[in-house]
Amino acid sequence: MDNPIAEELAKNQKSISVAEFFEKNRQILGFDSAPRSLITTVKEAVDNSLDACEESEILPDIFLHIERAGKDNVVIIVEDNGPGIVKEQIPKVFAKLLYGSRFHALKQSRGQQGIGISASVLYSQLTSGHHTKIISKIGHDNPAHYYELMINTSTNDPDILKDDIVDWDRPHGTRVEMEMEASYVKGRRQSIYEYLKATAIVNPHARITLIEPDGNEVIFERATDKLPITAKEILPHPHGIELGTLMKMLRYTERQKLSPFLRYSFSKIGHLASEEICKASGLDPELDPHEMTRDQSRKLLDAFSKVKIMAPPTDCLSPITEELIYKGLEKEFSVDFIATTTRSASVYSGNPFIVEVGIAFGGELQKDDRVDILRFANRVPLLYQQGGCVITHAIESIKWKQYGLNQPGGGLPSGPVVILVHVASTNVPFTSESKDAVAEIPEIKDEIELAVKEVSRKLNRYLNKRDSLKKRREKEIIITKVLPKMATKLAETLGRDVPDINPVVAKIMGNLLVDRIIEPNGNGGATISIRVNNFSSKKHDFKVHDMAPFEIENAVPEPKVISMGNDFDYIWNLSVSPGSSKVVKYSVATLDDAGIARLSPLIVEGLDEELVTGAKAIKG
Repeated sequence: MDNPIAEELAKNQKSISVAEFFEKNRQILGFDSAPRSLITTVKEAVDNSLDACEESEILPDIFLHIERAGKDNVVIIVEDNGPGIVKEQIPKVFAKLLYGSRFHALKQSRGQQGIGISASVLYSQLTSGHHTKIISKIGHDNPAHYYELMINTSTNDPDILKDDIVDWDRPHGTRVEMEMEASYVKGRRQSIYEYLKATAIVNPHARITLIEPDGNEVIFERATDKLPITAKEILPHPHGIELGTLMKMLRYTERQKLSPFLRYSFSKIGHLASEEICKASGLDPELDPHEMTRDQSRKLLDAFSKVKIMAPPTDCLSPITEELIYKGLEKEFSVDFIATTTRSASVYSGNPFIVEVGIAFGGELQKDDRVDILRFANRVPLLYQQGGCVITHAIESIKWKQYGLNQPGGGLPSGPVVILVHVASTNVPFTSESKDAVAEIPEIKDEIELAVKEVSRKLNRYLNKRDSLKKRREKEIIITKVLPKMATKLAETLGRDVPDINPVVAKIMGNLLVDRIIEPNGNGGATISIRVNNFSSKKHDFKVHDMAPFEIENAVPEPKVISMGNDFDYIWNLSVSPGSSKVVKYSVATLDDAGIARLSPLIVEGLDEELVTGAKAIKG
């Protein structure tokens, strides 16, 4: 009698290693085209370097060299000054998929799954047939270990082809070299240069050096020596737990009673909260967690939503901060205006997250194109699938006309604008394994909208002020051209000196009028007064600089003095209310006509030039 069909089919069934699975489905991990494969590899290597340096409190110094190797291949070399990797771990880190230290850790980090760099090693050996070369050193007095590795896809284990000790001049760090089928592209949004530029903006503490295939060197210099806030590991929050996970936790806990299990397994559950949860679930606090049934586990899970439990702690997150987003944008873009915000922490499904936004306007940005969106998750740039990301959807949902920008077709606004959005979380909800887009989580979308609107209001105020100043400038140009001609003509007709028209201009413009009045004292010296009249409708705080080639006496009030060789900068901090005036006085022992001629114009620091008449204005 023939064997049953099921027995014949069973002979062909066997387990598949994760390496074998990704060998046949590498597009899932971001290796679906030649340019993208290179970006994915660089991204994974740079992310590892940044994480390792920050965890060891080392300012990252990352070197990336890309060389062409034949028609379709490139060689990628990534070197860092991180803490290095201990010898026994090197093969597993680089040649075993799903091996890492961060998967179970509830804190913000760039990598979580342990797939990244080992997936690049796999792609390298599949497309080039070459093994990956690694050098790593953990300290100045320790040896540098050199490995050549491949992944055994049948077992998902490392194949060690070479294991040596070599000379390496770095005190500590890691160097990875791999060859793969990939292409280096320039001049497009999805490129190595743009990826590194975006990385430099949100990691302003890192220095990244790129050597392109043509030998061109690009350095993204660090803008701060301040390391990011260290993210701390936290326990899971009860609002983010599912039934199966809870049952697993109950089964394997070391606690013998339900109440201690709750207190030591979850964040923000103390004695009082654990008692309330037990009461709401109808379960005995002395109950052994290991013996709980599925029905009891369900009651416990339901009780989590009935009892008020504080939000999870946020020290597990490491926001970039408003100041450093500002510095990052300022460093990489030449613009006229920047506004930033870091929102307070929020929660989705028990996972804490923070949204940060920066907006930059004007300067050298393209005027007629759609705004440029820079998307980030846990400080990592998201270059692909922009249309499928909640960040894009949140920006599209805003009515941009009320913020001074055009929005043709109701989608993304247009104008010389860059919008940076950073989502930091212990568990960023990506739409796929390639981590290209953030999923449509309502809580995250709401926070992004609120943050973008906050910086957009600041942009709108700037645009309104700019337009107002532009109109003032146009008005002042007309006045300062017409009035002098009228004054000169009138003086000629009456046979008098041409009058000073600055007071008239200041009154018409509603400006700050600044005068220097020199009164000789008959002894070769003089008394000098600086009079400031505020003809505007606002109170103004500013500094007045009087740069002179002499020392002054009897100054009222006393200025701050900065010596500049043979000259001096005398600085007064003034505050003048609308419709009022302030006077600064001082005397000079010797001042002749030649000395008067050498006096520099007064400078007002802290105000736009359109608001000042009679002195040079600098915004400061």
